[in-house]
Amino acid sequence: MRLAETVTFGGSGLDRAEDIRRAPEELAKLRKDARMLLLWRGKPLLNPERDALAWVSPDHPVAMQGAEEVFLGRDAQGGLFARDVSDWEPLGADEPEIGAFVDPSEQSHPDLPKGTAFAELRQVMSGLTPRDAELAAMAKAILEWHRSHRFCSKCGGATQARKAGFQRKCDTCGGMHFPRTDPVVIMLITHGNSVLVGRSHGWPEGMYSLLAGFVDPGECLEAAVRREVWEEAGVRVGRVEYLASQPWPFPMSLMFGCWGEALDHEITVDVDEIEDALWVSKEDMMASFAGENPALKPARKGSIAQFLLQNWLADTLD
Repeated sequence: MRLAETVTFGGSGLDRAEDIRRAPEELAKLRKDARMLLLWRGKPLLNPERDALAWVSPDHPVAMQGAEEVFLGRDAQGGLFARDVSDWEPLGADEPEIGAFVDPSEQSHPDLPKGTAFAELRQVMSGLTPRDAELAAMAKAILEWHRSHRFCSKCGGATQARKAGFQRKCDTCGGMHFPRTDPVVIMLITHGNSVLVGRSHGWPEGMYSLLAGFVDPGECLEAAVRREVWEEAGVRVGRVEYLASQPWPFPMSLMFGCWGEALDHEITVDVDEIEDALWVSKEDMMASFAGENPALKPARKGSIAQFLLQNWLADTLD
């Protein structure tokens, strides 16, 4: 697919400088004049306009109070790091709203630059530059991995960060642990002039997206596509082709966008898997994207689901 890497969170040519992760002295030199991205409960710090990441110096008082730190890479201006400051407790925080599927809340730290705020990445991802989007996705995913892997899966002992945040070592058994990425297939399933969409329980009213699911161990992408579509919607799929991928830091997935050709049109929804599924014609989907179909809200802007649907509508999948 010619436009594959233009998807949100796609490659921006970031120099991740893997060699620096293994060179403590070089890393320390690079850190002196580096920029630090702060994240609070997975929310990156954004500038006042909410269209770019906000950076602070590594020795900023708020950064110094943070927990895990990771080296993201470097650009023409120097080193790029990220730090988790989730231990901060903002006054008056709406706990039920924070972390919800749709979280419009923002948190402003009194000691950070005026106008900056921590905001949910889903809300702003489509407005960031490719570089900022890649950095935010990388930082959010790896810091989430640190938060959920503080103990060894082999013996239960405490683990400590190593290799500039890209490894954790068990203090007890010496086991080494590395950042994980969960493979997920997301499927553009077509039948003639229609595409198959579904909605999960708890989604905003009227919102439909492409079907998706985790790849099982020992399973290829094509088989995962066929299995997931059959399990969720009762539709058999024949030919399957890979289209594009998207890092999806919610919390640490890699979405494999695939196209599949349905062998039949009958839908049998498994309500334990999804709430609903339906076939939508190109004309109706175009109306949905144009905001002219109030009963059908399109997939979230910035998601690979919307990216694939847009290219399907424009006949630019190849």
